Order: sequence, then C-alpha cells, then structure tokens
Amino acid sequence: MIYALIFIFGSIIGSFLNVCIYRMPRNESIVSPRSRCTSCKTPIPWYDNIPFLSYIFLMGKCRFCKNKISFRYFIVELIAASSFLFLFINFGNSYRFWIYSLLTFSLIVISFIDLEFQIIPDSISIGGLCLGILLGIFVPALHNSNTWKEGLVNSLLGALVSAGLIYLLGVLGNIAFKKESMGGGDVKLMGMLGAFLGWKMAVLIFFLAPFFGTPVGIYLKFKKKREIIPYGPYLSMAGFVVMIWGEGILRLLFL
Repeated sequence: MIYALIFIFGSIIGSFLNVCIYRMPRNESIVSPRSRCTSCKTPIPWYDNIPFLSYIFLMGKCRFCKNKISFRYFIVELIAASSFLFLFINFGNSYRFWIYSLLTFSLIVISFIDLEFQIIPDSISIGGLCLGILLGIFVPALHNSNTWKEGLVNSLLGALVSAGLIYLLGVLGNIAFKKESMGGGDVKLMGMLGAFLGWKMAVLIFFLAPFFGTPVGIYLKFKKKREIIPYGPYLSMAGFVVMIWGEGILRLLFL
C-alpha cells in the first residue's frame, strides 16, 4: 500500500513538473494561471488533470479543442512516479530520500527543457547549487561529514571539481572541433550535482554520462544531422545512477 501511495504522489508531482517544463523556458509563471490547454488556452478541469488516467481516457486529446496533447506529459508523470518510488525503496523515509527526490525532480525538468530548447534554466541549476551548499552545512551527513564545516567544504569541493571537469572538457572540445562544444548550462548543472553529491560522485558522473550520451549523440549527428546535441539529460541520468549505486560502484572500482 505504501508503495502505491508513493507512486501516486510521485505522479502528482510529475504533473506539476510538466507545468514547469512548459512554462519556465517561455518565462511564464508556474503558479498562475491554473493549468490550461496549450492550444486553445481553456482551463483544464480537475477531472481532466488526473495523472495517467486523464491522458488515457481523453485518448491524448484536449476535451475542448480536440488538439493532440503531447505524450511527454504521460512520460514525465511516469518517470517522476517511478523515480520517487525507486528512491523510496532504496532509502526509505530518510533525509537522503527527500533530498535526492528533490534533486531528481529538478533533473527531470532540466532534461526535458534541454531536449526541447537546448537550454538549462539558471533558476534551477544555480538555485540548486546554492541549495546543495546549504544542505552541506545543515545536513553534513549527506557528505558523510560530522560537522557543518566539513559538510560545507565537501559541498564546495564537489561543486568546484564537477564544474571544473565539464568546463575543461568544453575547452578541449572547442579546440578539437573549432566551435563551442559544451554550453555554460552544463557547467552549472554539474556544479549543482557536485554540491549535492560531493566530488567523488561528481567525478563518477563525469565518466558515466558519455555512456548514455555517446550512442544517442552519434545517432543524432550522423542520422538526423543534428549539430546541437543537449548533454543535460545524460548528465542527469548519470546523476540518478550515482545517487542509487554510486557508493557501490566506487567500492567495486577501488577494491
């Protein structure tokens, strides 16, 4: 029963994340007005805004104008609900569960905005970076530290190392390809991940992300002829993997 409730609650949060994904890159308020059809702008009644079910019953179309509703709404709700449940299964009702859930929801919003617009909102990445540093102070155990000073140092070190690594990769890419190869948003995103997870996990994310991004990047580059390939989603996927299995991966690597 508790797993079902966690999944349902995660899907409700996913519904709100969809609002953020649509409105933030368009500089619209995520608070008001209430949810509305993106085509006809008609306010959506509560019974048409139930995660999963409304999309299925409406067959992916607006009740009023009959225009198609993006399948992204269903996918985001599913990813949010599944991630929330998976984190709960692994961490239980602990501080790590709530902090990692907040980080994961931020990564979901970042990923889908980056996929569509090739931007990463500073309000999330820089805001998340600042929050990660504050958590290092007030929840030093997040970095396996005993005092707030140790937590602050580990959080700052994580932010600097992770942002520095991706920045260096961008510089080398600029030299190799004679054009900008890594956006500033990716640097800020890595800084945020490092502030939350620490420098060891950040290094692990740095090396894991290409395993997610390279196959897709090759496909988009040579099959779809895409020149700009967003890297935020792959950093986010690597970040989620590290949240769950990072400690185990490090133990395996350095037995």
